[in-house]
Amino acid sequence: MTDTRDLPHSPGPAGGWGSLKGIASVFGETWNGPASLATLGKLNKPRGVMCVSCAWPKPANYSAFEFCENGAKATLWELTGTRCKPEFWAHPAHSVTALRAWKDHDLEMTGRLTRPMRYDAATDRYVEVSWDEAFAGIAAALKPLHPDEAVFYASGHAALEASYLYALLARAFGTNNLPQSSNMCHETTSVGLTKVIGSPVGTIVWADLEQADAFFFFGQNPGTNSPRFLHPLKEAKDRGAKIITFNPILEQGLVSFVDPQSPVGMLTGKETKISDQYHQLQAGGDIAAMLGMCKCVVEADDAARAAGKAEVIDHPFVKQHTTGFDEFIASCRAARWSDIERESGLSEAAIRDAAAVYIAAEKVIGVYGMGLTQHAHGSVNIAMLVNLLLLRGNIGKPGAGCCPVRGHSNVQGQRTVGIAEKAHLVPLDTIDELFGITAPRDDGYNIVEATEALFAGKVRAFICLGGNLLRAIPDQAKLEAAWATQDLTVMVSTKVNRSHLFPGKQAYILPCTGRYETDQQAGGIQTVTTEDSFSMINGSIGHRKPVSPEARSELAIVTGIAKATLAPNPRLKWDEWIADYGLVRDLIEQTYPEDFHDYNKRMYQAGGFHRGNGAHQRIWKTESGKAVFTTTDALNATGFADAPGRFRLITMRSNDQFNTTIYGYSDRFRGIEGTRDVLLMNPDDIAAAGFVNGQTVRLVGDAEDGVDRQLGGLTLTAYAIPAGTVAGYYPECNVLIAIGHHDELSKTPASKSVPVRVVGDDLVSA
Repeated sequence: MTDTRDLPHSPGPAGGWGSLKGIASVFGETWNGPASLATLGKLNKPRGVMCVSCAWPKPANYSAFEFCENGAKATLWELTGTRCKPEFWAHPAHSVTALRAWKDHDLEMTGRLTRPMRYDAATDRYVEVSWDEAFAGIAAALKPLHPDEAVFYASGHAALEASYLYALLARAFGTNNLPQSSNMCHETTSVGLTKVIGSPVGTIVWADLEQADAFFFFGQNPGTNSPRFLHPLKEAKDRGAKIITFNPILEQGLVSFVDPQSPVGMLTGKETKISDQYHQLQAGGDIAAMLGMCKCVVEADDAARAAGKAEVIDHPFVKQHTTGFDEFIASCRAARWSDIERESGLSEAAIRDAAAVYIAAEKVIGVYGMGLTQHAHGSVNIAMLVNLLLLRGNIGKPGAGCCPVRGHSNVQGQRTVGIAEKAHLVPLDTIDELFGITAPRDDGYNIVEATEALFAGKVRAFICLGGNLLRAIPDQAKLEAAWATQDLTVMVSTKVNRSHLFPGKQAYILPCTGRYETDQQAGGIQTVTTEDSFSMINGSIGHRKPVSPEARSELAIVTGIAKATLAPNPRLKWDEWIADYGLVRDLIEQTYPEDFHDYNKRMYQAGGFHRGNGAHQRIWKTESGKAVFTTTDALNATGFADAPGRFRLITMRSNDQFNTTIYGYSDRFRGIEGTRDVLLMNPDDIAAAGFVNGQTVRLVGDAEDGVDRQLGGLTLTAYAIPAGTVAGYYPECNVLIAIGHHDELSKTPASKSVPVRVVGDDLVSA
C-alpha cells in the first residue's frame, strides 16, 4: 500500500507570503487602483463595509487589517476597473450562444455590468433598455402567471433591507416560492439543528472562541472558505487548546498557518501547527466516527462510575435538558467497532485518540461546514455531532457550542428576515397586518423542488436576486435546457456569468451596485445591514463611486419590480422605503421585535449586535422543550451502497475561487496550478483501476436513475485521499449530481458524496 503521507498536498502553510501573493495576483488582474487598498482598510469595522465574502463574524476588538485573502480577493474582484458595457454584446463574436464556450473566469473578467439589458432572440444578443422598459417588461411577463408559476430566488449577498422587501414582493405577488442559496449548503443546518436543539443556526458567540479548550472540526476548510477563522485558532493554540480535525482531504488551513499580520511570523516563516490530530476519514464516514467517539465517552463514564470516580457524562445537564438519552447510550454500547471502522475508514485507535481529547476538555466547540451538510444523511451528521456535544453539556455554556460556518456574507440573515419557502418560519399574520395583504399560507418551493417543477413545466418565471444559479445547481445540462423554456428570466447581477447565457423567452440582466459603493438615495447616503454566522448584525456604508450612473442598488431594483408588478396599495410605500432604508429597518423591527429591538440605534455596534439564540441560553425550542439525543441505524451519510468500481466523489473549492466565482487557476493549498480539470485519487486506487498518474480520465455518474451524466478531460492526480474517495472541483462537477440526490430532510444537494465511476476519457458509460 502506498504511503499517501509522502504525496505532496501543499507547498506550504496557509497565510504567510502565499496569502499576500494571492491577493496581489487578483489586484493585478482586475486593474484596481490605489483606492482599493483604502477600501480593504475599511472592511469589517464599525461604519465601514462588511466583507462580501464569507459570513465569518467581526470581532469587537478589530485589528488594523481585518480582512483575509479570500475577502481581499472578493473585494478587488468587485472593484475591478473593467466595465462590461452594451458594446460588449454587440461584438460580432459575442452572441449569447458563442459565449457559452467561454470559461467562468473569462466571463467575469469582462468586468462590471453598467446598464440594464434585454435579450433579443432575433440577434441572439443582449441589447440595452431603460430601467422603465425593463420593469414594464418584467411586470408584463409576471402578471398573467399564476403566482406559484414564478420563483423568487436569492443568493446570500443581498443585505437585510433588500431581502426583507424582496420577500414582501413575493408574498404580495402571492407565492412563498422563495428558495435561497442556503438550500444548496446549510439548509441541513437549519432543519437538522432545529429538530434537535430548536435553533436553526449555530449557538456560539465570539467570546466562546476565546474560552474553548478544544475545537472539533468536521468537513470545514477555514484556509479557503473562512481564513479569518485562522487567527482565533492560532490564539487558541497559543493558549494550549487542542484542535482535532476530521476531513477526507488534508486542508492546509487546518494543518499549519503563518499569520500574515505578524511581522515576526512573516520574517521567520514560523508556522503554527493547527491540528493536533488530523483524521482523513472516507467521504460520508462522519456518522460512524462521531458514534465511535460517543461510544468511548459512554465507556469512560461507565468505568468511572464503577470505580467511584468523577462522571464523564454531564448527567445533571442530561437529566435537566435532554430527551432520548437512554436509547442513545444503549445504541452506543451496542455499536460494533468493526462496523465503525468499516464505515468511517478510520481505526478504532484513531477514534479513541480523538475521544480522549474530547473527554479531557471541559469546553468544546464543534465546527462544521458543507462536509457534513451536503450528504443524503446530512441531517443525521448534524444530529450525531449534537449527540457528542450533549454528552458533556457542550451546548449553552461559555466556551462551548455548535459552530456551523456559513459561506455567503448574508445567507443566514436573509432567512432571518423572511426569505424562506416554509410558511411557518415567517410571522405571516404580522405581515398581513402591517401591509394589508393576505400572504399565502402554503409552503413554496425550495431550490430542489423549484428545479424539479421547472423540469415538469410548472415554473414559467425565475427572478434571481444575485447568484449564478445555473452553475450552482446539480443536473446542469438538463437545467440549462429547461431554463430557456421559461417565459421570463431575470438576473440581478454585478458581472456576466453562465446563468445569463440561457435566457428565457424574455430575459433581463439588471446591473446592481456593490456593498462598497455609495448608495445615494433621496434621503441621503444609505446604510445596509447583514447577519454573520454568530447571529450578529452589522451595518455597512459604501464609500466608492458607483460603477455606473445607470447601476442601481439591490433595494432599488426590488422596489422597481414591485411598483411595476403589484397593484397599488397605500401600505406598500415603495418610494418612501427606497428613499430611507431606516424605514425598512423599522419594518423589520416591527416584524421581528425580539431579535431587532432598537435596530437603527444598534447597527454600528463594534462586532455587531446579537439578535439572540435560545440554545445559547439553554432554551430549547423543540417539540419536547429539550435538546434531543438521536439514535440512528445509518452509519454512513452517502445514501447509496458501495459497489465494485463505484467511488464517492467530493466536490471542492479551490483557493482561487468563491462559490461559483473563479478568480484564477492557482490552488496552492493543494499544489495544483494552471488548471481546474483534475481528479484527485488515491494512488492505490489508480493502480488497481489500471490507470497511471497524469492520465486523462472521465467521470461517469453512477446514480441509479437512468440519466447519463459525464465529465471528461480530467487529469488523474495521485493524492493523499482515502481509498474509495475521489475529489474534483465545484461547480464543474455539478453535471454529475442528480437533482434527486439530496439530504432526506432538507433536500440540500448531496455534493460531498456523489456516486461515480472513473473510465478512460476515450470510453463512455455502457
